[in-house]
Amino acid sequence: MKRPLAGLLLPLLLLAGAACGRSGPANEPEPPAPFADCAALTTPVAASPGATGGETDSTGGATTGRPDGSTKPLPAIVLPCFTGGADVPLSDVRGPAVINLWASWCPPCRKELPAFQRLAARSGGQLRVVGVDSRDDRDDARDLATEIGLTFPTLFDAGEKLRTGLAAPGLPATAFVDAQGRVRHLDVSGALDDATLTALVEQHLGVVLPA
Repeated sequence: MKRPLAGLLLPLLLLAGAACGRSGPANEPEPPAPFADCAALTTPVAASPGATGGETDSTGGATTGRPDGSTKPLPAIVLPCFTGGADVPLSDVRGPAVINLWASWCPPCRKELPAFQRLAARSGGQLRVVGVDSRDDRDDARDLATEIGLTFPTLFDAGEKLRTGLAAPGLPATAFVDAQGRVRHLDVSGALDDATLTALVEQHLGVVLPA
């Protein structure tokens, strides 16, 4: 009886060993994300043009600063950089900057993200583009960013602190921030394209970019 029992146990032991070999290390690090680091976000953009006033925009669903037309600073919250490093106090971020709140589960966000990458590429150092991945799964966000080729610095906001602080009703939402860290315009009108982004940057930040 011993021989048949041993014959049965050996395959089971081999299967168990193979399964253990496939599991990998318990604390395996995340694959790298394509985003740039966030170290420079709190320093002003070099030779940034003067910001324009907080004009009221007629775009549906868009708001500009407070209801009385004045501007307000970015909320005093701290968010981690998606790629690691020091956390970033939003109230210290300096522009001119376009801050896009997005998530991988948001169809309009997925549609407009390539336009934000192109905006970053043609900014010529006059403007910074910042992403804020909101209420998202990190793996899904990293996969989408890799697929699209997003490289601009991105913060991770699991609790949607920035969306709440800006009083944005949902995603996507885009804040246009001047050199003093003031929100000149908050756009919540839906997916933005290249032409609309170019016009909003000129109108609210005084930065003229190539089309």
